[in-house]
Amino acid sequence: MTACLICLENAGADSVHKACAQELYGSDKAPHLDVELAKLHTLGLAMVGHTSISGIQRKISLSHNAGRNTLQVAVDGGRYILKPQAQTFPNLPENEHVTMRLAELVGLAVPKCGLITLKDGTLAYLVKRFDRTETGKLRQEDFCQLAGKSPKEKYDSSVEQCFKLVDKFASEPGIEKLKLLHLMMFLWWTGNGDMHLKNFSVLTTDGVHALSPVYDLLCTRLVIPGDQLALSIAGKKDKLTPRVWLDLAKYAGIPAKAYERLAKGFKSAQDDAVGLVGRSFLPGEMREAYVDLLGSRVRTFLPRG
Repeated sequence: MTACLICLENAGADSVHKACAQELYGSDKAPHLDVELAKLHTLGLAMVGHTSISGIQRKISLSHNAGRNTLQVAVDGGRYILKPQAQTFPNLPENEHVTMRLAELVGLAVPKCGLITLKDGTLAYLVKRFDRTETGKLRQEDFCQLAGKSPKEKYDSSVEQCFKLVDKFASEPGIEKLKLLHLMMFLWWTGNGDMHLKNFSVLTTDGVHALSPVYDLLCTRLVIPGDQLALSIAGKKDKLTPRVWLDLAKYAGIPAKAYERLAKGFKSAQDDAVGLVGRSFLPGEMREAYVDLLGSRVRTFLPRG
């Protein structure tokens, strides 16, 4: 019995549920990608300067040929982003995949995503672009752009400044600030130390400016022990307490009861989260470390008692 490469539920003898494949690819089976990992690294280097996709991980833009059910490299207009195994840190595709599934579990807006097996047997992470539609590209601006900062300054900010950006640019600031608080709590819960300004965005859809679906979510503490938050909260990047979170909610104009509902949501999701991590494709030691982290972090959202 194996887990589905998309939803992580039991897939029996199959690698992907038909329903999951339909949702991500529009076909009953996962498409074929006849490219080895080494070749993908070369393709990733070749795309530098041709695509706006940035970051440390190699990212390859792909399009889906529905007739042949194949994924093909697309320098322009690709609807998917593929991230193969990284040379620097182990198991990043499996890490990002289960972290995105955890985000979906607690109610964050998540794009369609999954794992796919490459020709050499390695797993790669695949996500469908949410800034592309059948008719064109949606306007997406990351917080670095909104703050008037260069990409080199993506770590030079704070969570409080992120709330100010939402206040300034979102069509419905109250709604979006609650979503941002939810996301910030998730980043802490899952030990993400690399959510800088470029990993938050405002997406414009039919004239409405709102936070984009989440992306680039990883538990960085699995590969960088002791990794802290990228952006500070009340000057702190570690050892956060319920008081810190309540004060942040107050700063953002979010009622204490609304914050408490979010905190209780993480607590109630804990058992299911442990199950997801247990079914993930991470190695055993990483699964155990992730479960331990989730258990310790969830206790920092609400006072004991």
